[in-house]
Amino acid sequence: MIRVRKLRIIEFLLIGVLMGIIEDLIAITIATDAAIDLNVIWIVFLVALPFAFISEVVVDHPRFWEKIFPPRESP
Repeated sequence: MIRVRKLRIIEFLLIGVLMGIIEDLIAITIATDAAIDLNVIWIVFLVALPFAFISEVVVDHPRFWEKIFPPRESP
């Protein structure tokens, strides 16, 4: 059980946060002329963090969709 939690935290950090930062930086680079500095990276991190949490920890939870759409009982 502890191993599963550690894997979910690693997945959250690597996939959720890191990939969120990378994709946001790509979008900023393509859409604006802004220079990418530590201030921009910090803001991108703050924006990516809640979305990473929602996508990796909440939605990817094994029972998430069962809570949203409970299984129907057969007659």
